[in-house]
Amino acid sequence: MLKRPKKDENNTSYPAADTAEVKPTTPPTPGPNVSPERYTSEEKTTIGERITIEGSIRGEENLAIEGAMKGNIEMGKHNFSIGPNGRIDGEIQAQNVTINGQFKGTIKALGKVAVTKKADFNGEIKAKSFSVEDGAYFKGVVELDREPHKQPAATEIPRGPSIPEAAKKPIVPRTDVKVEK
Repeated sequence: MLKRPKKDENNTSYPAADTAEVKPTTPPTPGPNVSPERYTSEEKTTIGERITIEGSIRGEENLAIEGAMKGNIEMGKHNFSIGPNGRIDGEIQAQNVTINGQFKGTIKALGKVAVTKKADFNGEIKAKSFSVEDGAYFKGVVELDREPHKQPAATEIPRGPSIPEAAKKPIVPRTDVKVEK
């Protein structure tokens, strides 16, 4: 079947469309439907050795940096680690932090901070627990969070008179005693 070109209102010709039935299509979904349950605590994202980042990183999964980073890292309740060739200058907030490479800055961990023997650490740490392996370079300040202790109920121990009344009087030497020679 021959098709004649159609003309629009400006008298421009264009080929005619097929007379085949056009079915409406469903709009594409904007990406995979990812639920928080999809990620396990074992999964992590790794930023490679040849990557350099300046800025901030926020995430909801474990992260390892093998490259260089200058800026802030917020991982919430997820773990963060610096690989043996990693270099970080900034602030880290995460559940647990492991330092294998170079770090300069501040770490705020909800759990543990581990500085391994390959680490070069210069900065501040605030965490619930902390460890440094023999051979690590460490120059910094560590503040460990304490669990709030329950104060035991104050119990009073009954006491007798602490000092007898006679003992409270000052001692005065007697003057009526003669000393014989």
